[in-house]
Amino acid sequence: MAQRSQNRRGAKAAQKPSAPRAPSRPASGRRKGKKAAAQLGLFDTAVSPEKVLRRTGPARSAPAPDATATPQPAESETAPTVAEPAGEKPLSARRSRTKERSMAELLAAGQREISVSEFFTKNRHLLGFDNPQKALLTAVKEAVDNSLDACEEARILPEIEVVIQELSENRFRVRITDNGPGIVHSQIPRVFGKLLYGSKFHRLRQSRGQQGIGISAAGMYAQLTTGKPVCITSRTRADRPAHRLEIRIDTRKNEPERVRDEKDVPWEAPFPTGTRVEMEIEALYRAGRRSVDQYVEQTAIANPHATIHYQSPKGERVTFERLTQELPPEPLTIKPHPHGVELGALGMMLKDTRARDLRGMLVREFSRVSDRVAQAMLQIAGLRPEAKPRSTKPEEIERLHRALSQVKVMSPPSACVVPIGEELILKGLQKGVQADFVTSATRPPAVYRGNPFIVEAGLAWGGSLPGEELASLYRFANRVPLQYQQSDCAITKAVMDTDWRNYRVQQARGALPTGPLVIMVHIASVWVPFTSESKEAVARYPEILREIRLALQTCGRRLAVHLSQRRREAEEGRKRSYIETYIPHIGIALKEMLRLDDKQERKVVETLTDTLRRSRATV
Repeated sequence: MAQRSQNRRGAKAAQKPSAPRAPSRPASGRRKGKKAAAQLGLFDTAVSPEKVLRRTGPARSAPAPDATATPQPAESETAPTVAEPAGEKPLSARRSRTKERSMAELLAAGQREISVSEFFTKNRHLLGFDNPQKALLTAVKEAVDNSLDACEEARILPEIEVVIQELSENRFRVRITDNGPGIVHSQIPRVFGKLLYGSKFHRLRQSRGQQGIGISAAGMYAQLTTGKPVCITSRTRADRPAHRLEIRIDTRKNEPERVRDEKDVPWEAPFPTGTRVEMEIEALYRAGRRSVDQYVEQTAIANPHATIHYQSPKGERVTFERLTQELPPEPLTIKPHPHGVELGALGMMLKDTRARDLRGMLVREFSRVSDRVAQAMLQIAGLRPEAKPRSTKPEEIERLHRALSQVKVMSPPSACVVPIGEELILKGLQKGVQADFVTSATRPPAVYRGNPFIVEAGLAWGGSLPGEELASLYRFANRVPLQYQQSDCAITKAVMDTDWRNYRVQQARGALPTGPLVIMVHIASVWVPFTSESKEAVARYPEILREIRLALQTCGRRLAVHLSQRRREAEEGRKRSYIETYIPHIGIALKEMLRLDDKQERKVVETLTDTLRRSRATV
């Protein structure tokens, strides 16, 4: 018994806790943050493991248990803590990183590729389909643009029929038929059922279409709003039947789906060849400004070589006959200009070129670059002319890109840009606007970011135009009317920045001029800098703004001369009326004073009238 009690006292002594330590000072916030970050391993990528060991010290091992002490259970029932080897991260940090990897894998599982058609399905406002009235105009515009481009490339005088039928309160059938060359059967599905598919994006040439989006986006909108596919009928030869396809877009894959395919169908159009596009869309028709009616009228003004037959939803038919039997000159396709190429584009050109050396690449891939100019560029960049383009390093590409803009290079050839022409602008405005005075001006070619462009302007004054309203502004880009986003357009800014009071036209500050005035501005370029995919406004490049102002000032000076002449004529008429009013009274007074007879009185009146008129003519 004595031995047992002695053993119990020894065990209790072993279990007795040691003396408590003095409480340590709490660490500052910065020291706490550094210590926690070191434990979580947040600085492992920036600090080596040796530095981490020096900062935290070696891992402490648990003290050896007393041989005589009886092992006691831990406070918690979990597994006992095991000392970690020196240099390893704490267990809590490793568990946190494991949870982070699991969350990253969970997030990665939800990611997938988004097709361009799926993107524009949810963002159709970027393409001009943000409201029903605008959607009707955009659908007609895209089809008409394609028809005009096809006819001009085939060197055929365009003749287009636009028919809009109202099926119900908010549903319309749009049908556009042209006399173009037609579309090959195998190409129809991709042309009308795949976004970003076309022949105009990769070339520098003036055309209405640029991106390969427009007509397929109109078909996608029809599919979304009515569920109906787009129907395309085309004939490529007069001695063959037409083929008809109904196309839908698989928006998840951006690929066309053929709903119907008929190869031998009758051609109902009055043209030997051509294409007919039909679609049903939800839309809203309103006459007046920014309507389809106004779009067709302005299209006829900017394309005087085209005949357009138009039937409105009300059933009214009107024909805009062509004003000339000559097609515009065919624009040339040019190479990129060295002053307009971006750094990334230059890198791609170096990889894709077939030239064997850098000098040959510059001469072959760029416009207006000769051997001498290429040698000067390479000398500034510090590169060898015989070096291989594909072996160029990133820092060398950057030096070459800077050198391209430092060497003086001729402007791009202007044959790639075809303006409407002053004479045809006059004819178009005279036919489309009932005015007393019409003038136009065409500027010489200019360049922005290496892209050539030409600005044209026209003015129409008086006649039946309203005199107390703001001037009407007709904006065109590559012969296409721009109906929306007027306030965001460079054309509008240039018009408002012009001081029209110098040309005897009223104007409030920061506004369009006031009076019976129509202002027309056309920009022709191989690449028009639109502000969005819907192509409704032109970006405000300083070079473009300057050319627009100069063209408007030329027209404004002519308008000022016309208004000054009209005022002189009005003043002359007013004074003439005074003469006609008072000279007969003078003749009567002279007759009474000089006792003249009636014959002498008439002679005196005629003499006075003739003398006053001749004296005013000499003045």
